[in-house]
Amino acid sequence: QVQLVESGGGLVQPGGSLRLSCAASGFNFRSFPMMWYRQVPGGERDMVASITYNGGGTNYADSVKGRFTISRDNTMNTLYLQMNSLKPEDTAVYYCSVHAPSDGGPRRFWGQGTQVTVSS
Repeated sequence: QVQLVESGGGLVQPGGSLRLSCAASGFNFRSFPMMWYRQVPGGERDMVASITYNGGGTNYADSVKGRFTISRDNTMNTLYLQMNSLKPEDTAVYYCSVHAPSDGGPRRFWGQGTQVTVSS
C-alpha cells in the first residue's frame, strides 16, 4: 500500500525558508519519479517541482525557479523540497505525489498535505 506522509510546513515570514519532507513507503521509491504539488483554497492542484528516479534531473514551475530545490534520499525513501525566499503567494497546501502501480492499475497517489503560510 503506497503511503506518502508530508511534514515540515508552518508559518514563516516573507523572505524566510522552510524545508518540506515526504516519507514514502509501500513501493520501490528509488524506481519512480516524484513530484511536489501545491493547492490554494478554490484552486487547482499545480505541480511545483519534479525529480527523476535517481535525482539526476529536476524540473520547476516558473514561479519557483531559483527559490525552491527538490531533492531525494533513496536510502531513506524520502523526498524533500527546500523553499527559500518565500513569498505570500507561496501560501498553499503542499502535497508530494507519485504515479505508481496499484491493484487497479497505475495511478497517482497523494499524501495528506502540509500547510505552508507565508505572512508577516
